Amino acid sequence: MNIFAALSYQIRRAMRLLFEWLAQKWKTSFYLYLAALFSVFIIADTAYLHLFANMKQGAFDMMVRYRLHVPPADPDIVIVDINEASLAAMSKDYGRWPWPRQVLGEFVEGIEAQHPKAIVFDILFSDPDVYNPDSDAYFDAAIAKTDNTYFPMLRLAQEDDGLSQLKPAMIPGVVATDTAQPDATVAMVLPYFDAAIQGGRLGTHNIYADKDGIARQYPVYLDDYGWKIPSLPLRIAQQLHYPEPAAASVLLNWRGPPFTYHSVSFSDVYSDFSSKVKQRKADEFTGKIVIIGSTAPSLFDIKATPLSRTHPGVEILATAIDNFKHNDFLRFPDAKVIYLLMTLALIWATAWGFYRAAGRNKIDRLFGASQFILLGISYASINLTNTYINLTGPVTLGLVYFSIARLYDYATSRSLQNNTVRAAQQHKGELHGVLMLVRLGGSDAVLNDSVREKIRLGVVALGSKDKSVEVLKGPQKGLWDLFENMLAISWLCPADDTTSLNRIESDIVLIQQQTTTIMRKHCAVADQDVSSYVHHGTVAGGTQARNSWRALFGEALMEWQRSKHGSNT
Repeated sequence: MNIFAALSYQIRRAMRLLFEWLAQKWKTSFYLYLAALFSVFIIADTAYLHLFANMKQGAFDMMVRYRLHVPPADPDIVIVDINEASLAAMSKDYGRWPWPRQVLGEFVEGIEAQHPKAIVFDILFSDPDVYNPDSDAYFDAAIAKTDNTYFPMLRLAQEDDGLSQLKPAMIPGVVATDTAQPDATVAMVLPYFDAAIQGGRLGTHNIYADKDGIARQYPVYLDDYGWKIPSLPLRIAQQLHYPEPAAASVLLNWRGPPFTYHSVSFSDVYSDFSSKVKQRKADEFTGKIVIIGSTAPSLFDIKATPLSRTHPGVEILATAIDNFKHNDFLRFPDAKVIYLLMTLALIWATAWGFYRAAGRNKIDRLFGASQFILLGISYASINLTNTYINLTGPVTLGLVYFSIARLYDYATSRSLQNNTVRAAQQHKGELHGVLMLVRLGGSDAVLNDSVREKIRLGVVALGSKDKSVEVLKGPQKGLWDLFENMLAISWLCPADDTTSLNRIESDIVLIQQQTTTIMRKHCAVADQDVSSYVHHGTVAGGTQARNSWRALFGEALMEWQRSKHGSNT
């Protein structure tokens, strides 16, 4: 135990010596040097490093998760869910998934009879059912009769493009740009069925997560070799004449956690289609966008999103279609320069406050207010608009700077004070000391710690000569009743320096004239009983400085008390 105590003492002593060395070497310039270091890092991170990208994403996730205003899910978007209950119910007649395609063909016919706006498959029909060719033919014939069915295609890794014989121009809906490479090939899985290809209502349903594995954006199109390959939501938007986003990807405006959209079980709907006595409404899907997909975990269509680690892919597709329909996906302006300037302004304003010793309370209040305002702007933007203003960078970097600066301030506050006792210790020989004692009227209820500090800083700002201003407080009534709510102001100069003495005298007069005004400003008391006494004396330099100042303080108290008794007689 003694070893740990000794080690702890040595660490504290080393830290104290380090901060004293920093205080002597850099003084308050440390805050400016630190701000300059932060500025270099911020510029480098904005241009090259991007170390705060994940932190910004985490802040976005939290704001989305705890929004006060969440846009409602479109009631005209309905998910027909191949859930675990459907898999279990359908297995009795059709076995395990995948079921014969005739089941899906009959389902399309049943839905189509109600005149839906669109039937969107979130199922990739990549291969034929070699055991049920007639079933495949039935499904192909069923979708050939429709003009509102949509099918996904899957973009494979670009590394496989060289192995593919499929050219972008061969894919329905793909648009060539000015830089299109006509001989390029892409690795793409298209629907197997001819009717789906000839209908041309195809789009990718790839979802690309960010580096942290969270899906926040949805591709509008893929730009491969100068060819724009549309996503499934974009093809639906084009066919239904919804606004088309100009960007290559959009930040999804989430409607809520998983299972927010209206959902019906596939097996329930399919059973009702073949039932003689209908239980469901005949117009249940009229005018709706019907998405056929799965939320069953066993089918592995699960993604991590800001709202859930297990967000069904069909719900993400529904969110993207909803966003495209209402044109309310989240815009996120790429205002790197503006964010950079805001961050630098916040850090340098904080540094200037510390450098000019504006006072802990004032700096804390102003910095806290700035953080609250910046976070409030970000949070309000995502609640009240469709534009996400990401101010995480300024907030985070400002907080890191403030924490380091505040630690330095606490550790070096005594060393950096303009303390005349310490100044005397650094000189040899005799010096001239001036001590001014100012007793502030008012009770502790009026003159609390915050008010006393404001008064002290107000007095520090008066005059032109360096001085030490300290607050003496406490319940010590003592013999003279002088220690409560007292300012001790001290000056030091060479004994024969008449110019400095004259400046000190001018500052004393100014303080006597302005102290009451300063008190009224900060404690809102119209009339305060302020009294003061000034005492001159000789102060020894070097190792005797502390005792010499102590003696001078005692003399000042004695003389002040005598003067009070003399005025009473």
